[in-house]
Amino acid sequence: MAKPLLSDELWEIIAPLLPPQPPQSQRRDGPPRDDRKALTGILFILKTGIPWEDLSCEMNCGCGMTCWRRLRELAEGRHLAEGP
Repeated sequence: MAKPLLSDELWEIIAPLLPPQPPQSQRRDGPPRDDRKALTGILFILKTGIPWEDLSCEMNCGCGMTCWRRLRELAEGRHLAEGP
């Protein structure tokens, strides 16, 4: 089995640094996406250099555009559902 891109030890360090998910009542786009899965997809894209749209849904990280939006949200220190 391949080494995971985001180990449990690294996730324990990163998780508290992420902005909290907004309450379900404030979300515009359905149920919250799993932060760890999205971050794994982001790391895969950055490591391999593949285009965002080529991220395989079989990786269970969400689609490439979902990961791209999450990277944008994290860079801005917010979640997309919070608005501008």
